[in-house]
Amino acid sequence: MSNNIDLKRGLDIPISGTAVQKTKKVIKPDVVAVKPTDFRGLLPRLLVREGDKVLAGSPVLADKKSPEVLFTSPVSGTVAEIVRGEKRKLLEVRIKADETQEYVDFGAKKVSALSADEIKDALLKSGLWPAFIQRPYGIIADPQARPKAIFISAFSTAPLAASPEYAFRDEMDNIQTAVNAITKLTDGGVHVSLNSANYSGSPFHKLENVTFHVFSGKHPAGNVGVQIHHLSPIQKGETVWTVSPLMLAAIGKLFNTGHYDMSRQIAVTGPDAEDPSYVQGIAGMQMDCIADFCKGPESEVRFVSGDVLTGTNVGEHGFLGFHDNQITLIREGNHFEMLGWAKPVRSSLFSFSHTYFSWLTPNKKYEMDTNLHGGPRAFVMSDVYGKVLPMDIYPVYLVKACLAGDIDKMEKFGIYEVLEEDLALCEYVCPSKIEIQSILSDGINLMMKEMA
Repeated sequence: MSNNIDLKRGLDIPISGTAVQKTKKVIKPDVVAVKPTDFRGLLPRLLVREGDKVLAGSPVLADKKSPEVLFTSPVSGTVAEIVRGEKRKLLEVRIKADETQEYVDFGAKKVSALSADEIKDALLKSGLWPAFIQRPYGIIADPQARPKAIFISAFSTAPLAASPEYAFRDEMDNIQTAVNAITKLTDGGVHVSLNSANYSGSPFHKLENVTFHVFSGKHPAGNVGVQIHHLSPIQKGETVWTVSPLMLAAIGKLFNTGHYDMSRQIAVTGPDAEDPSYVQGIAGMQMDCIADFCKGPESEVRFVSGDVLTGTNVGEHGFLGFHDNQITLIREGNHFEMLGWAKPVRSSLFSFSHTYFSWLTPNKKYEMDTNLHGGPRAFVMSDVYGKVLPMDIYPVYLVKACLAGDIDKMEKFGIYEVLEEDLALCEYVCPSKIEIQSILSDGINLMMKEMA
C-alpha cells in the first residue's frame, strides 16, 4: 500500500442537505433519455427512429468517429421523441418505458476465461464502453489505445456527494468482477484511491488485483484528476483511463448477468430537498420523478444532475446524466440584495475569505442558493486559487492561456492534467466571479481540435 498522501489545500463547502442513508422509494420512470451531451467530443449517429421498439441494451446511438462505440437504451420501450437543438444538434433520444422490462441477453461470462479483446468487444456491444474516460481532455476512451494505467477514486469529496459505503453496499461482487475484467485492458494496473478518514469502513479496501493509494484532505481530494496528478502526472503523449465505482458496478452486472443494467442508488440532496435521502433509479430518468422532494415551487428550484460545483442544470423536466448518482435541489438566487457589500454581519452566508463571520462557526451548514452576490469583473491577482487547488500548476496563468487560445502556454501550465471539475473550487472562491470551468472547457476543446 502507498503512503498516505495528505493534501493541505482545498475546501469543503458547508452546504446543507446531505442525504440520510435510507432509500425512500424505488422509481420506475415513465420516460428516460439517452443524451449525447453527456459525452465530450461525441459526434452521434442516430440508429433509431421515433416509434421504434427497443430493449434494454439495444443500440440507440453510435460515435461517428469510432463506429464500434455504441450507446444503448437503459430501458425497454418505444422511442417517443428525438430532441434536437440549434443547427439540428442531437440533444436527447427519449424512450417511453414498458411496464415490464426486457433485456438484450449478452450472455453471462466468466471474466477469467476472456481475453482483453473479448472483454473490450463485450463492453463495446453492450454500450458500456463510454464508462471509460480518457485523460487528457476527458473524452470517451479510444478502443484502439492501451492506457498507461486505469485510475478509480473510491470516494468523493464533492458537496453532498452520495456515500460510496451506502450506494455500493450491495454491488461489491459486481465491482470486483469489473476490476478483474479491466485489469486486462492495461499494462500499468488498476489503481484505487481510498479516503484515509474512512479506510477501514470502506468496502473497497477488500478489492483484489488493484494497487491502493490513500488520500486525506478536503475537496477536491476525491477527484480522480487530483489523485492522478500526485500518483502519475500525465505527460504529453500519454493517456490514462478513469472509471467510476458507479460504472464498475454496471460493468460487473454485464458480465455476471449478461444484462445492460443501469439501475443505481441516487442521492437526492441540497438545501431545497425535503427529507434528502436516496432513491433507487436508473440513468436517464426524468427529474419529474423526484418532484415530491422539493420544498418549494419547482419553478423556483434548480434541478442539478450531479453536485453544485460541477453538475448540469437540467431543469425540472430534465434527465439524470449517464455518469451521475446524485441530484441536487437548490433555490434559484434571483433576488437582489441592496448594499449587500456593506453588510459584514450576515450570519446566514458563508465566506471563504473571512468577509463575514462564518469562520467563527466552522461546523454550521448553510442553506445556499445560486446567487453570485456580485458580477464578473477583471482578474484579481492573488493566491486565492492556490489555497483550494492541491496541484502544482498555476491556475490563473492556465485560464489566461485558455482565454488567449495559446496552445504552447496551455501545455506549459498543465492543460493535460485537468478537467473542469478540478478547477471548480477556483471558480467558487473567485473574487472576480469568472466562469473558470467554461473557459477551461473552451481551452480543452481547442486543444482537441488543434492537436487531433
